[in-house]
Amino acid sequence: MSRLRIFADNAPDTPEFSSHDGDAIARELRKIGVTFERWQAAQPIAPGASPEEVMAAYRTDIDRLVAEHGFKSVDVVSIAPDNPKREEMRAKFLDEHFHKEDEVRFFVAGSGLFTLHVGDRVYEIECVKDDLIAVPDGTTHWFDMGPEPSFVAIRFFTEPDGWVGHFTGTDIARRFPRYEN
Repeated sequence: MSRLRIFADNAPDTPEFSSHDGDAIARELRKIGVTFERWQAAQPIAPGASPEEVMAAYRTDIDRLVAEHGFKSVDVVSIAPDNPKREEMRAKFLDEHFHKEDEVRFFVAGSGLFTLHVGDRVYEIECVKDDLIAVPDGTTHWFDMGPEPSFVAIRFFTEPDGWVGHFTGTDIARRFPRYEN
């Protein structure tokens, strides 16, 4: 189940807000320019479906986002708990960073934890199946896929190098809980 928790950036143990309600999550995130939506597949998706089959199931929403935001490429990424590079992949974006383009992800299956640092607040968003999150470029954040990552996600890109992480060098991400999916 999707969840949003909001913390003061100096109080990682005490959420000021917590909700599993999709409308409340979208409303709170909209205040900081983040989009949160829930999509439904137009057709069933079998386990192990090809990227083409996955994208076909969400074609209407994909085409809408591409038209609205000018994305130049869309792909599907899949990571399983037995991936031999899972620790390396998890570590890649665990520290606070930002990108020079929006980070837009739709979770077809599984889950992951986006944590955004905006002003003096930290927004922890657990994204699960059917959740779309769009984090505006320049927003400092970190992403945790957990120790046994398991997700299929549709990714949207404007520029080939836009998803490069620019790390802030702070230790804030280490002060907040890691994701245990």
